[in-house]
Amino acid sequence: MLVGQNIKKQRKLKKMTQLQLATKSYFSYEFIRKIESKSSCRNTFSLDTVDKIAKVLDIDIRLLFEPLDD
Repeated sequence: MLVGQNIKKQRKLKKMTQLQLATKSYFSYEFIRKIESKSSCRNTFSLDTVDKIAKVLDIDIRLLFEPLDD
């Protein structure tokens, strides 16, 4: 999932662990792990969730919807 992979990319650029992101966003570690997982295509999450994560990462939410550079 593009958004999940971008969350992971941006989190790593900020040198933040999944646990740190979970704590700061008030989501569970398991939820963050599932969002970032490539196999999470069956899982859905709201735009509000993505917005909250973007705010914690201190990035523009649009970055999470951009194509990945492979």
